[in-house]
Amino acid sequence: MIQKRRRSSRRKRTVLLPLILILVVLAIIGACVLFFLHMRNEKEKPSEILKTYLSSIESGDYEKMFELVDSGKVSKKDFIARNQNIYEGIGCSNVKVKITSEEKNQLSYTVTLTTLAGEITYDNTTKVKKDDNKGTILVWDDSMIFPELTATDKVRIYTDEAKRGQILDRNQNVLAGSGSAYSVGLVPGKMNEDSSGDMQTLSSLLGLSTEDIQSELSKDWVTDDAFVPLATISAADEKLQNQLLTIPGIKLSTVEVRSYPYGSATAHLVGYVSGITAEDLEKHPDAGYTSDSVIGKSGLEALYEKQLRGQNGYTILIEDEDGQQKSVLAYQNKTDGETLRLTIDITLQQSLYEQFQKDEGCSVAMNPYTGEVLALVSTPSYDTNRFILGLTTQEWDQLNNDEAQPLYNRFRQTFAPGSTLKPFTAAIGLAEGTLDPEKDYGYNGTSWQKDSSWGDYYVTTLQDYKPGTLQNALIYSDNIFFAKAALELGADRFTDGLDRFGFNQVVPFEIKMSQSQYDNDGSITEEIQLADSGYGQGQVLANPLHLAVMYTAFSNSGSMITPYLIYKDDPSAEVWIDQAISKEHSSLLTEDLKAVVNNPAGSGYAAHRTDMELAGKTGTAELKSEQGTTGQEIGWFSVFTTDPSASKPVLLTSMVESVEDKGGSTYVVKKDAAVLDSYFGS
Repeated sequence: MIQKRRRSSRRKRTVLLPLILILVVLAIIGACVLFFLHMRNEKEKPSEILKTYLSSIESGDYEKMFELVDSGKVSKKDFIARNQNIYEGIGCSNVKVKITSEEKNQLSYTVTLTTLAGEITYDNTTKVKKDDNKGTILVWDDSMIFPELTATDKVRIYTDEAKRGQILDRNQNVLAGSGSAYSVGLVPGKMNEDSSGDMQTLSSLLGLSTEDIQSELSKDWVTDDAFVPLATISAADEKLQNQLLTIPGIKLSTVEVRSYPYGSATAHLVGYVSGITAEDLEKHPDAGYTSDSVIGKSGLEALYEKQLRGQNGYTILIEDEDGQQKSVLAYQNKTDGETLRLTIDITLQQSLYEQFQKDEGCSVAMNPYTGEVLALVSTPSYDTNRFILGLTTQEWDQLNNDEAQPLYNRFRQTFAPGSTLKPFTAAIGLAEGTLDPEKDYGYNGTSWQKDSSWGDYYVTTLQDYKPGTLQNALIYSDNIFFAKAALELGADRFTDGLDRFGFNQVVPFEIKMSQSQYDNDGSITEEIQLADSGYGQGQVLANPLHLAVMYTAFSNSGSMITPYLIYKDDPSAEVWIDQAISKEHSSLLTEDLKAVVNNPAGSGYAAHRTDMELAGKTGTAELKSEQGTTGQEIGWFSVFTTDPSASKPVLLTSMVESVEDKGGSTYVVKKDAAVLDSYFGS
């Protein structure tokens, strides 16, 4: 037994020895740290310690600040909480200090710091002392934060919310502004004791899980009388409101929200705002945003965020324990956001949206004489108001997974322009002297190749016609004629000509558009590609706004007009590309484009009107992997009024994807004709 006890004692000593060693090592490390702090603080001047202390405010290193002070009876936890709540609450940054006097036991200094309410400057004094462990340290109390602040005082910041600026159309119809909605919440004390059934009903009505609802009700701040917000619903949805109010404990509270009266019709243009995220706050650290701010997320709401949001007003003051104001530290008036008035005509915008809302496409409308953009529509679309009220997970997934891509902004992209490019191929040929508008280039049939070196490849077109003149080639939209015209020019002259029309350039416009191109790598080297490019295929891609601007040359004696979106009281044209077409050739081609719409054989005749003269060009681009197969077709129509004195001059360019089973470009022509009927009749 004795031997066993001895063995047991040895085992205990064996276990205890490492523990003792660990404690000794930790004690040595702690002593070293204290010694290091002591020696560092001993060597540093008090003024340097103060500067280190104040610089730690900006970096948020409140633990370091605590190591540099004697905080009296204030614990480390309370010290950190007090300083952090105040400095971060007022949005403190850019802290600067100037030492005004340095005595043995006291420092006098001036502090300047930036806050949400502007700059604060104050003079202060701080005592200095020696500490056996820390060396030289600062004697801290609440007056080190602000001279007038005591331990029982509070620093308060009051916000005067700036009103976000409205977005208006040209006739001052509101496209984005303030509106009302209902915040749906629960008052726990008024709920049924057994609320499981109510939770299921509420979950179904709001698109929230019962777990999410219970999570909100379980938060620390929630009391029986508290209003616990769960969702925001439309003020116009009376049916949902009535359903919700049958649930015990439900309360509806009116809230102000951003409203988009035209919803889906303006979604891709106007965009929407949303609650600010942590990432947004990191991107805009000194812009005055708080965790409660909203920020533009897309469209003009994002592009003009700085102008629209304005600046909140703030008052930072010290209150005593009774809530009485002691002093105002900083004050800044609010500045409401600017009103953004656009050149957009909402009646035209809506009409285009309603015609094409089920199609994958886009439309651009302009005044061809001033450059005012009257409509920018992308379809299909989405209701921006749903983003304001809050999308359910199911709604978000539906938008993202929809094959028609309703979130995709098509008017900013590029597409094969097809035959809408033919007038510009003609313009280049006329300018270079390789195309004679009066010459009959002969009968080609509906299939043609340059020679046998093309193998099985043929350029095809839809209709036979005679004679083979430029005007007829435009009326019948003959691919073969313009393939030949491009080959006659050669790649260098053809692409130089397209460059003169703004290809591979940024269109000068408030919204950034994708650049039009004639080749994926910047130059055309293959003969077949050059032939296809002459009638708007190959690797040619055009942005719809850019294409519309190209067509303004026919309304301005050959010069392309700069498009713009922000309304001017006295609109006047600014030239982007002067004499892209000569005046003579512009006039000649305009007559040909009139025939496209007004000649019964013309591809655009479905838009013909008897009350006014129109001109334009259709286009159908076929996207297929190899000849002899079928592929997706993109339909286009560019049409414009020819009379500069018309009461409503307009140039309209529309594009629709997948028109192969809808009648090709004629499908687009008919829809644009209906839009023009409505526009001219209004």
